[in-house]
Amino acid sequence: MGSELVQRYAAALGARDWDAFAALLDDDVVYRLPQTGEVVRGREAFLRYNREFPGAWELTVLDAYGDERGGVLHGDYGVGESQIGVTVLRFAGDRVAEVVDYWPEPYEPPAGREHLTGR
Repeated sequence: MGSELVQRYAAALGARDWDAFAALLDDDVVYRLPQTGEVVRGREAFLRYNREFPGAWELTVLDAYGDERGGVLHGDYGVGESQIGVTVLRFAGDRVAEVVDYWPEPYEPPAGREHLTGR
């Protein structure tokens, strides 16, 4: 089940299928970006964060693994250029309860998403 949930998460996110993506998320999902210190709390805020993310980004799954507790997604999150990242997912039953994205380099958060994130 875990690997399938990771694949469904990646497919919905990559296709920008926001209804399918929302159906995978726990109401109280928490999204963390250690490099910027940002935290997004709740399904609606996390959906909005992804809908409003600037640029013509694409997601190509390189590897995906999971079990009943969570999973790992290794992907190319292209935002104009290739950016390899690792996403760690933690599950609550059949929903994604926590997402942590790791990027190779720290960066300052882009302006314009303060209304969705805390630090």
